[in-house]
Amino acid sequence: MKNKILNVACILFALMMVNSGLNKFFNYMPMPELSEEMMQVFGALMTIQWLLPLVALVEIIGGILFAIPKFRALGALVILPVMVGIVIHHLVHDVAGVGVGLIMFLINLWALWENRVKYASIVS
Repeated sequence: MKNKILNVACILFALMMVNSGLNKFFNYMPMPELSEEMMQVFGALMTIQWLLPLVALVEIIGGILFAIPKFRALGALVILPVMVGIVIHHLVHDVAGVGVGLIMFLINLWALWENRVKYASIVS
């Protein structure tokens, strides 16, 4: 039962990551109203022209890997820095929106924990 719940959570996580990455390229989801501080943050991100496309590619590739059980351990590692950035961003700039980010981060940590045996050779 736990394995089925993890698989469903991982597939939903992967779909959200792929969707988020594709949205950075195609802008098909409307952006919510942003505060002045958030406008400054996004303005700064836009000045580094390669950063958002890189994050989008990491989200897409990590999401696809995360959806495939055989490659989930690799996908969890690939997407981890993005998830840390999402949670920190929300904690610093938008505390009201941190809920979904924390849930996603916990799913990522769960996948990392469930695949801890695969990481043993990396850290030993």
